[in-house]
Amino acid sequence: MTYCVAVKLNAGMVFLSDSRTNAGLDQISTFRKMIVYEKPGDRFMCLLSAGNLSVSQSVREILQVEQLEDVDSGEPITIWNAKSMFDAARVLGAAVRHVYERDGESLQRAGVEFNVSMIFGGQIQGEGMRLFQVYSAGNFIEATAETPFFQVGESKYGKPVLDRVIAPETPLDEAAKCVLVSMDSTLKSNLSVGLPLDLVVYEANQLRSDKITCIDNDNPYFRMLHNTWGQKLREVFDSIEDPTWDGAHTDVPLLSNGPRCQPLKKISNAREKLI
Repeated sequence: MTYCVAVKLNAGMVFLSDSRTNAGLDQISTFRKMIVYEKPGDRFMCLLSAGNLSVSQSVREILQVEQLEDVDSGEPITIWNAKSMFDAARVLGAAVRHVYERDGESLQRAGVEFNVSMIFGGQIQGEGMRLFQVYSAGNFIEATAETPFFQVGESKYGKPVLDRVIAPETPLDEAAKCVLVSMDSTLKSNLSVGLPLDLVVYEANQLRSDKITCIDNDNPYFRMLHNTWGQKLREVFDSIEDPTWDGAHTDVPLLSNGPRCQPLKKISNAREKLI
């Protein structure tokens, strides 16, 4: 399994992925899930992938040469000449369908599901940044101000911190810290996600990025973040008052009879009705 997350903000975009794949408890490997496509001054695009590794690797390979026909000019559209991120996402969707047409039937006969989920985002000269989530059928949805981030893979462990922190106006460095905390929470709770991590931070309208790093066990910032986040969570937890059951004074009683919600009724013998 894997965990990938991408965030679209007013100030730019943040992409983060782990690199663990496993086919059982004793078959754990490292395969990087992120690829960056960049033509400085013209376009910057980042692709994250989760799901069946053979499918995602095939899609990434075919994406380099996949073409769509421009209905107006008849010229081929590729990720390298697309005039918009929407068209580039269409090319990616076509690459997914290309792999399905080639391998889907064979995979089905072998009892293997055609399973791939991708996040594709970036900026092409002449338009703003855009972020898409692409599904196994090649269709996709786009991030909005109300939903400024996408996750694929083991998303549930890291989502709460993203929901509480990420908004369009969040600064880039704060967002990078947030997605790393999101990843740390996932690493803590799920063994199918693992280091090293790939992190890319893209500043709006730059059409290039040098803020690309690989994070392993020895990375000092990530070790600090891991230790600090765990410590601060414990401190906040300890600062919250325990529930009171014995009638002692408290400003926040747990035993509170509301007009619409009463405690469960106990069943004390076989003749009593549940309802």
